[in-house]
Amino acid sequence: MTRSQALQAVAQLCAGAMLASLCPAQPDEKQGAGEPATGEPAVGEPVKVGTTLENLIAAYSRANEAHERYVACAKKADEEGYAKVASLFRAAAQARQVHCLRYGEVIKQLKGAPASAAQSPQDLQVKSTQENLLESLKQETYERQTMCPAFMERAKAEGNTDAVRVFNCARSSGEDLMTFFKEADAKLPAMKGNEPAVYFVCPTCGHTVTKAQMGFKKCPICFTTAKMFSEVK
Repeated sequence: MTRSQALQAVAQLCAGAMLASLCPAQPDEKQGAGEPATGEPAVGEPVKVGTTLENLIAAYSRANEAHERYVACAKKADEEGYAKVASLFRAAAQARQVHCLRYGEVIKQLKGAPASAAQSPQDLQVKSTQENLLESLKQETYERQTMCPAFMERAKAEGNTDAVRVFNCARSSGEDLMTFFKEADAKLPAMKGNEPAVYFVCPTCGHTVTKAQMGFKKCPICFTTAKMFSEVK
């Protein structure tokens, strides 16, 4: 690299390129705005894109609903004798609570107010543990592959780097939940039992890992020290 190129790279960092280091994963496909989906969105359905503030409020609402649903799913898994799956749902609930906090911070910066209505047990759509895992995988995949990339594009267009960061972090940490839900669904019969699993959740971005994966000193997504991760069983 020439001296001129090096100086240009430093300038880019100062201008905000460091954001990619905090949440390195970037959308693989660009998702455009579309008509709002009816009912629960399926993977591949278009997402309704508004202003960055509107998108943040929508993402906050979804994260809050997911948090409540995962808490209820954990209770259902315990009732059905799947203690390890219940631990996973509790970890997912905590990760989504982190997302709520981060969305809320940027919403307040934009002089907005988070809006989320309390849901009744019927609205949470809690079914069997197997069905809950499949529905959770569907919703997390939608957010990671469709919603977050589309919202990030709008935030970039509006020059809101804080919004880009929180959408990117939610997207990156959402991959953890997708993987865990898919694995749990595939081996559900073997997960029967009263012994809980142990997960660790980043308090900054929601990155979720198992005890065996806690071999790093800093969160690979946001660089929060590993000592700050919360243990969830």
